[in-house]
Amino acid sequence: MRLQAKAAVITGGGSGIGAAAAEVFAREGAKVVIADLNEEKLSQTVEDLLSKGFWAYGINCDVSSEEDVEKLILQTVQKCGKLDVIFNNAGTILPKPLEQVDGDEWDRLFQINVKSMYLTTKFAISHLKKNKGAIINMASMTGVVGQQYNAAYSATKGAIIALTKTMAIDYAPYGVRVNCISPAGVRTPLLDTWLKQQENPVKASEAQDRSHMLGRTADSEEIARVALFLASEDASFVTGENIVCDGGAALGYAAGPKPEWSRVPI
Repeated sequence: MRLQAKAAVITGGGSGIGAAAAEVFAREGAKVVIADLNEEKLSQTVEDLLSKGFWAYGINCDVSSEEDVEKLILQTVQKCGKLDVIFNNAGTILPKPLEQVDGDEWDRLFQINVKSMYLTTKFAISHLKKNKGAIINMASMTGVVGQQYNAAYSATKGAIIALTKTMAIDYAPYGVRVNCISPAGVRTPLLDTWLKQQENPVKASEAQDRSHMLGRTADSEEIARVALFLASEDASFVTGENIVCDGGAALGYAAGPKPEWSRVPI
């Protein structure tokens, strides 16, 4: 098993990619500590993993709060005895034209999507250095190519890619690897909610699928398996990389504008 005896923290682990990663990591032998702000989803995910015989522990956490994140790392080390992997998966979206974004919305978006990664690193890096651990940050294809009517979100994801590369430089001397993942569309509750809010949800869903050259949207486990690779010794010589797993969506962007799906959040 690729994560045997490893201890991993997954933020935003109550649903979507985070919940899928929690099961994938646990299946590979990791002790998984799941952090999420939604207590109900957090409890459901933990209970599901425990019912399958996996080791899992949930901590209610606002990843933008320094106090909460410090407690998250402290409790993880107390429960597991160490810390080997952090998957900074928590994030939110804000699909609207830049001039319509309020200052408070901008600040909150950066606090959740970017500041959270600074905080987990601040409190966990000493433990990760001891074990030559790994940090995985959730970025997005939009941080590479941008996206119409999604400037603020794209800015956070571009920041994450730059942050990842600099962290990889700083922590390489300690054997700590830092990488990020840039998906395109992923079937998560966040995306499903957005699709249901559209004037024609069925058409919007079809357009979402067509935005990828493979003709479909990724499921959460497909992205979780990329995180597993980066967390494991399979990626022992990989650091500072932005792994784009977009089903060819960026190729579609390069091919020219497609108004039917260009506003779909990624």
